[in-house]
Amino acid sequence: MGRPFDDDEKVRMLMNASSPGHGSAHTPALQPLWDYVRGERRDILLSPCLPATFAFLTHVLLCAPFLALDALGSVCRRVRLWRIAAGSGPPPSLGQWAACFGRVLYKYASTVLPATALLQALRSPPLPEPAPSCWQLFVEVFSCLLLFDTVYFVWHFCMHRIPWLYWNIHQLHHRHHTPFALVAQDSSSAELLSLLLLAVGSAWAVGCHPLSEALFHLCNSWLAVEDHCGYDLPWALHRLLPCLGGAPHHQVHHRLHKGNYAPYFTHWDQLFGTYRSSE
Repeated sequence: MGRPFDDDEKVRMLMNASSPGHGSAHTPALQPLWDYVRGERRDILLSPCLPATFAFLTHVLLCAPFLALDALGSVCRRVRLWRIAAGSGPPPSLGQWAACFGRVLYKYASTVLPATALLQALRSPPLPEPAPSCWQLFVEVFSCLLLFDTVYFVWHFCMHRIPWLYWNIHQLHHRHHTPFALVAQDSSSAELLSLLLLAVGSAWAVGCHPLSEALFHLCNSWLAVEDHCGYDLPWALHRLLPCLGGAPHHQVHHRLHKGNYAPYFTHWDQLFGTYRSSE
């Protein structure tokens, strides 16, 4: 027979049995991933350069498939048929892509990175030990998308209705009457910074877990790229989710320079009478 347990050992055993440890049924499915990121990549998570670097790199990487489509458009008729403005000329050239990339990179390096690094250093985001549940992740990301869509609708509407804001901040983005994917961030430094601050502020207002915030920024970048891609693809998200406007919806905004102010969803434009059909 083993030795009898003393009272302190019994208390510790009861506490361990009742607590949701990493091996229990209460452990979130994302806990191993979060433990790895929080432990092995802690310096990156706490880096003041993370928001701007993550935004720029994800934007460029998500644009890569559309660069391939634009390259195929010169030799593949099917790809040309997917273009929304099929009659407005050929897809953008590699030179146009390179020039746009240079403009965006310069503005990030000169303005967005220093400003957001200062904000991140002052913000000092916490790194909680537990990971979010899958349901919490979904709710927080969806809430962030709805909030960002709302505040950007107001900001975008103001930039079009107040002449000083349009000519000094937003006009540069509207030099593209037929946008392509990389154009999503081809804006003035002030507008780029405002977009990133609205996104970070939305995540802060919702109270996101860092994993939820990262997924929100990834979804936000993808939706922006898809909105500006210039293609009405059979598998595009707006075909699967009718509440989204997608590239046809946003291309109307670039063509008319008014209406369709919300970046992703269509409900605010419909409620305020600024909706313009893409038909």
